[in-house]
Amino acid sequence: MSDVTRARHGRPVHHWRRDVVELAALFTAVAVADAVANLIGHGPDGPALLVISAVVLLATAAFHTWWSRRHGHAPPTSDTDARPRSAEGETGPSEEPAGASALWRMRTTVKDAPGSLAALCTALAERQVDILTLQTHPLGEDTVDEFLLRSPGGLSAAEITRVVSEAGGAHTWIERADAHDLVDAPTRVLGLATRTALDTAELPLALRQLLGRCTIRSLPATPPASRDKAGGRGEGGPVEGALEDTVMRLRVPEGGVITVERPYLPFTPTEFARARALVELDARLGPRVPRGQDELTLPEGNPITVRRADTGDVAAAKAMHERCSQRTLGMRYHGPVKDADRYLNHLLSPRYGRTLVAQTPSGRVVGLGHLLWDGDETEVALLVEDDWQRRGVGSELLGRLVGMAVEAGCDSVYAVTQAANTGMVAAMRGLGLPLDYQIEEGTLVITARLAPLGEAAGAVELSRTGEFGVADAS
Repeated sequence: MSDVTRARHGRPVHHWRRDVVELAALFTAVAVADAVANLIGHGPDGPALLVISAVVLLATAAFHTWWSRRHGHAPPTSDTDARPRSAEGETGPSEEPAGASALWRMRTTVKDAPGSLAALCTALAERQVDILTLQTHPLGEDTVDEFLLRSPGGLSAAEITRVVSEAGGAHTWIERADAHDLVDAPTRVLGLATRTALDTAELPLALRQLLGRCTIRSLPATPPASRDKAGGRGEGGPVEGALEDTVMRLRVPEGGVITVERPYLPFTPTEFARARALVELDARLGPRVPRGQDELTLPEGNPITVRRADTGDVAAAKAMHERCSQRTLGMRYHGPVKDADRYLNHLLSPRYGRTLVAQTPSGRVVGLGHLLWDGDETEVALLVEDDWQRRGVGSELLGRLVGMAVEAGCDSVYAVTQAANTGMVAAMRGLGLPLDYQIEEGTLVITARLAPLGEAAGAVELSRTGEFGVADAS
């Protein structure tokens, strides 16, 4: 019964007076209990009253224990005797770093009824999950709630999903987030609108940033004859667009269609309205491409200019095609080229990606580099005029295209070529990035992983993008 209260000269000090008081209290309690037992136990209902009293005392103790734990008066069981105490009796540092947390993007569906969202928020709060941002998407009887959460580092996605499900959430989807997601929704949409206003090629990337992980494809306008054969279905939907669960179709000014597909999560009407607003902004502004350019000198001393290109450069690009040999064109297009115009109108359109041209001081185009959005992947392609090959033109264009892909948030780029195209293979190896090689149907597919560039400077100088680069999209 002795109690150690402090240390003096390194030795514990015992209070004998407290021991005497505790013994006196014990003897008094025994005497009182004996008197009560004799008084009640000898009565007609004595034993029953004693049993009832014992049950009441046990119930009171259980209620007190539950109440203390629920309202935080008692320490958590996981914390009891789990951490060392200092000489002053204070708790020492935890084994986990202070403030360790994780960011999550979560979407769940709840009933559109009073208190449903409050119950969900209360359940998250009980697990020490902080709600940073919240967006609601009404859907008739239900509401889709989109959260940005900060949770303790040890809380897994499966545990968060279980808590949300028990609180009434359904069809829950969750993934890790990063610091870029901390921007509120209006600021995010305005930033995407600004990017779209500056560059036509930004529209597919802006849609991907707005809607999360999804596959975006731009389909050209269908000729009238083809639409007649297809029963009028070639245009891809009404002018205002169409929303079909996990697929939305948006009309573009030149008559084509942008399809956005997200198999793992249906689109909401709010997301469809935001995407359609971006497309309408793009339509009102018309074709636009940044007109900046970089003047540089090749290793051999030849001056060239590198700039962004669009469909206004089709004539100059076609002239370069006519000066190229059939072998060079075959390496680029993997076969004979009968109608260069059909390729160039598509390749030079900002709707399908970005194109760089290398031209001489006289304005003669001697090289083309393409960065093409291929669904959820990104392709790079090069064509350099025969007389200008082996001078560094292709490497210069490829380095700038990869820099654009990094800024656009792409994880990788791939090039489709032939093993005999040693120039393209050497240019890809010159990037200094991890490369994967794969043979598909007789062609060589080289994939460069860009993740190291997102973490460090890497081998490719991002400053190469110059004035016609883009803002960070990640």
